[in-house]
Amino acid sequence: MSAKAIHQKELFGHPIGLYVLFFTEMWERFSYYGMRAILVLYLVAEATADNPGLGWSNGEALSLYGTYTMLVYVASIPGGIIADKLLGQRKSVLLGGLLLVAGHSILAIEQLWAFYSGLGLIISGVGMLKPNISTMVGGLYKKGDIRRDKGFTIFYIGINVGAFLSSLIVGYVGEVYGWHYGFGLAGIGMALGLIQYVVGQKHLKHVGNYLGSSKNEEEKAAMKAPLTKIEKDRIVVLFISFLLVIVFWGAFEQAGGLMNIYAKDNTNRMLMGFEVPASWFQSLNAMFIIFLGTTVAAYWANRKLKGKLSTSLFKMILGLIIMGTGFFFMSAASSQFESTGSSAMFWLVLAYLFHTIGELCISPVALSYITKLAPVKYASIMMGVYFAMTGFGNKLAGLLGEASEKLGEFTIFTGIAGFCVVFGILIMIFRKKLEYLTHGAEDNERIINDEAEGFELADN
Repeated sequence: MSAKAIHQKELFGHPIGLYVLFFTEMWERFSYYGMRAILVLYLVAEATADNPGLGWSNGEALSLYGTYTMLVYVASIPGGIIADKLLGQRKSVLLGGLLLVAGHSILAIEQLWAFYSGLGLIISGVGMLKPNISTMVGGLYKKGDIRRDKGFTIFYIGINVGAFLSSLIVGYVGEVYGWHYGFGLAGIGMALGLIQYVVGQKHLKHVGNYLGSSKNEEEKAAMKAPLTKIEKDRIVVLFISFLLVIVFWGAFEQAGGLMNIYAKDNTNRMLMGFEVPASWFQSLNAMFIIFLGTTVAAYWANRKLKGKLSTSLFKMILGLIIMGTGFFFMSAASSQFESTGSSAMFWLVLAYLFHTIGELCISPVALSYITKLAPVKYASIMMGVYFAMTGFGNKLAGLLGEASEKLGEFTIFTGIAGFCVVFGILIMIFRKKLEYLTHGAEDNERIINDEAEGFELADN
């Protein structure tokens, strides 16, 4: 199905609206990852220290971290429902941005009530913004446009520019000058993103609108028609692919929890007389994405144009296996620590490199995949379900981090690596049968530079 075609101005081969969303998400992720970089460190810092925290145990901190990051993404389901049934994606992103500015600002207050209130507002804000801004990216491209995957990778680089800067800036300010100064700085970043989003609205008027108020009869009909057999099959494939998402993020999100604490407690962080702050290691993932993102996307696009295997499901499975392999480096780090009482920084660097390559094969690809398969009337809801699955993965990450206190880091890291590789191989065995159920959603993709559809997601 299609909407009235609208010509879009382009920059570097993509709609200008992509860059508006790029910078909005960049600043939103600056605020989120900045706060995430210091959250666990703030929780475990002694209440009587020069930079006082809450003095929690590692297990208590990782438990809250897992619950918080789970709720942040589970909130994407009501956020998607509100967008699809009431506000539309564009207005929902604006509301989410306002809630995030309020949440991060309140965290700057040194009171326990402010801490929990701020987390609650951030959860609500991310729930409104995250699924809807991602769905809007898909709406910028016509059905069958091979640039869609590249567009999502560019968008994803925006996420990681924000994450890279925040881990360095907010992490440093939080650890050196005070945790609440770091929280407040994250709020300033989100305010900049919100201003940029409002200013760039002229490039987004044709995407993210509430279809229930559309004047286009075809769009209105799409909201009322029952799901077809093809749409139902595609939803089944999406939900199965979400299993990969849960496992991936359950492993990957050790970055903000167990790997963060491991960097602080067990790693020799001295470099030419300077002690590298533990929070800085989280910037490695973002840095690698910035440098490797377009290269990985171009590699897969070229494979597609040459007729080689490059389906979204294949990329996602391979991404899980590559990321899982990275945990073997953490196993080596743990082994070295047990032998010598310290482990080298390069183990963390190698682990984050493999995690990044795996992430580039699964995360932006999954976002694009949803916009290819999701029925139009469930666009934001399905994106919300995806982010909810990442939330469950985050909670799983917290549980695994807690288990390390009893089982030890070596056992947890090695177990994660082995499970990810084996699970990926098992899904690979059924890949062709699953792809059959997509009914050719990724067939005949090509470069389309002329127009984009304002709301189209899946072909009926």
